Amino acid sequence: MAATVKHGINKLAVLGAGQMGLGIAFVAALRAKVPVLLHDRSPHQIEKGLALYDKLLAKDVAKAKISEADARGARERLSVVDSVRAFREHGADMVVEAVSENAGLKVGIFGELARELGADVILATNTSSISVTKIAAAAVPEGVAPASEEGQKSSGRVIGLHFFNPVPVMKLVEIIPGLQTSQTTLDRARAFAIACQKEVTVSKDVPGFVSNALLMPFINEAIMWLEKGVATREDIDTTLRLGMNHPMGPLQLADFIGLDTCLAIQQTLYQGTGDSKYRPSVLLERMVDAQWYGKKNGKGFYEYDV
Repeated sequence: MAATVKHGINKLAVLGAGQMGLGIAFVAALRAKVPVLLHDRSPHQIEKGLALYDKLLAKDVAKAKISEADARGARERLSVVDSVRAFREHGADMVVEAVSENAGLKVGIFGELARELGADVILATNTSSISVTKIAAAAVPEGVAPASEEGQKSSGRVIGLHFFNPVPVMKLVEIIPGLQTSQTTLDRARAFAIACQKEVTVSKDVPGFVSNALLMPFINEAIMWLEKGVATREDIDTTLRLGMNHPMGPLQLADFIGLDTCLAIQQTLYQGTGDSKYRPSVLLERMVDAQWYGKKNGKGFYEYDV
């Protein structure tokens, strides 16, 4: 990125107040110092998200990473709105979608965003595996030809902006341009990620991109090893932590990502490539059937306080 490129984001909108959405709002407000509009259809999720936001700020103040004034400024920059239409009314320049890893859900959301927001508003998805090109196609207004100038302008403002969990801690943003994504959108998205104090890598729009196309088969294989009884969960994780110097073992990492998310990504890889090496573990499928999602709801391969 040339030093002269500016992200030009005067107000960010975040759709989804879960752990990822709140993390993105947090780094945008605190580090990039951009006002943030937050929307989630669940009032309960908004309440939980705001509590997490305050907890993160208080933790950074307690560790002397930021001042009380910094925390106060970040709180003042965050506003909750009650609809996607409010993003337009409040003048958002960019929207980051951070909802569940479900292609149908995301496609529907980007159709709504395209209807409600002007063609100059950047539309970013925090997807970790789903085709950005497919999502961008949904941002072409109904009745407009995708290859027309209007269609290309609308789909060209869509980009993948893959933050990693937990967003305030993880240093990377993986950027994924779709086939339609314009160079201006790519440059501005990169500049915005850098303003959030992240390192940036770029991946082609292939199933799983670089990160999860490599990570998820590794996690899936560890789950299969547990399923086969090759070793205990502790021995699998300890082997990778101490033998390969990983910060945490693959089973614990799966719990932190969310087993439902791991399964959704693994299914996307399998369906997108047709390669049997991406077939999800039966144990992973059954744990998701049991609604054992990991750290976020208290039970996965390990148990957690929630």
